[in-house]
Amino acid sequence: MDILVSEVGPRDGLQSLKRIMPTADKQRWIAALAAAGLREIEVGSFVSQRALPQMADCAEVVAEALTIPGLRVAVLVPNLKYAELAFQAGVHLISIPVSVSEPHSVSNIRKTHAEIIADVRAIVALRNASYPSIKVEAGLSTAFGCTIQGPVSEDDTLRMAVTMAECGVDTVNLADTVGYANPVQVRRLFTRLRQVIGEKSGGAHLHDTRGLGLANVVAALEAGVTTFDSSLGGLGGCPYAPGASGNIVTEDLVFLLESTGLATGVDFMRLLEARAVLAAALPGETLHGHIAQAGLPKGFAFSAGRRAA
Repeated sequence: MDILVSEVGPRDGLQSLKRIMPTADKQRWIAALAAAGLREIEVGSFVSQRALPQMADCAEVVAEALTIPGLRVAVLVPNLKYAELAFQAGVHLISIPVSVSEPHSVSNIRKTHAEIIADVRAIVALRNASYPSIKVEAGLSTAFGCTIQGPVSEDDTLRMAVTMAECGVDTVNLADTVGYANPVQVRRLFTRLRQVIGEKSGGAHLHDTRGLGLANVVAALEAGVTTFDSSLGGLGGCPYAPGASGNIVTEDLVFLLESTGLATGVDFMRLLEARAVLAAALPGETLHGHIAQAGLPKGFAFSAGRRAA
């Protein structure tokens, strides 16, 4: 079985930092990630430059990323206004953050549930009318719990997933935005998600905030999930959700998948080269990851020459 590792560091990782990575460094990093075999990269967000100055150069970063052969260029958009900019930029995929927790939705994108649902409908309608080749996904934030609201019921998550499917998005992903999920919950909720929305059931955005990130990946795999978000060096987290740190480390995720016989299409040594590019662009920034520190087991071989389709 082939697994898609979707790299979100250039968006989720950089937006959580106080410093701003220069555009040229972003472009070098994205090129290095693509050279390592990562086929989908969330390269930025079309958002308010005042709110997230780290993303002010998103259009320029997208334009350069679109020149990389075989790369699916993804971005995040919080509303219709910024979706229009993303469509015009020619991205391949837009992701809309839709929080199951309404308090988090208001904190994150300043929209109630009714307002974001209306926006999703409008975004899909615009896509259908003018940009039919661009994929639209809804990422259900705080699907497993919220540091603002507290517990989030699985039924609430599934109701929002059904609503998004009815709005016409292509896929619905589940995000453990603040690292509350456990493997039993992940397996159960993704299984139920497929039961209620079928093939529109999408990928997993999991955090390692409390040390369960990779255990939750295994649980999601058991439920049939084949797409996982991760961030090189573990950078990132939602700046509008207290405690939302600890994105899954791309290097560790790739090792986990490959060690269990699942093809990712990633060249691990080139992935470490991309990590070096990141470290040089952000001197002094803490990068996480067990495999980068400990190294590969003696005799371990990745699926050499075997690329995920």
